[in-house]
Amino acid sequence: MAKGDRPKAALFESIAVMGKAFASPRRLELLDLLAQGPRTVDQLAKASKQSVANASQHLQALHAAGLVSREREGNKVRYELAGEDVLKLWLTLRDTSAERLAEVERSARDFLGEEVEGIDRTELLKRMRRRDVVVIDVRPEDEYEAGHIEGARSIPIDELKERLDELPKGREVIAYCRGPFCVMANQAVRQLLDAGRSARRLDEGWPEWHLRELEKAGRR
Repeated sequence: MAKGDRPKAALFESIAVMGKAFASPRRLELLDLLAQGPRTVDQLAKASKQSVANASQHLQALHAAGLVSREREGNKVRYELAGEDVLKLWLTLRDTSAERLAEVERSARDFLGEEVEGIDRTELLKRMRRRDVVVIDVRPEDEYEAGHIEGARSIPIDELKERLDELPKGREVIAYCRGPFCVMANQAVRQLLDAGRSARRLDEGWPEWHLRELEKAGRR
């Protein structure tokens, strides 16, 4: 390598550190979980069904790449996405891969199961203004507490069958969870339909909704 090419090579090698951080399915899952809100290493390990040691190793790689920040709380370490730009980057990578790679689409179909009817953000906002729908957040309660659509009720998917009576029978129910590849919203819609309720899922999830709210606030 010519002497003059070394700085350029070093530059691209430095940029590649972030790219390498995305090269692990486990780390992508951790980013997806952190898009819902900050969590400790123990919480992330449990949610991603891996050992604390493995989760910690992956989180350290994400931190070294500048994708997450961390803060010690007593004997625990809490991680969160390093900023709005990281959330945008993760969502762009996820959505572009779904559009460009047929394998992603096939895997999503296999994971999500039978397709359910969806509703987009624009229509949902109109319906919410008319107050003729009930919006439920079927993620775990800690994710709801970290951030949720204003007016949505927290009914985790594991509790839905026992809490159906909380939902007005004359209004359509809209379920949402972590994003378009989150199976919990599909499961909720199927349960509601089986119970004779009118139901759809929101096409997007909390991270996309939250990002649009941030962008809207920034334009004011």
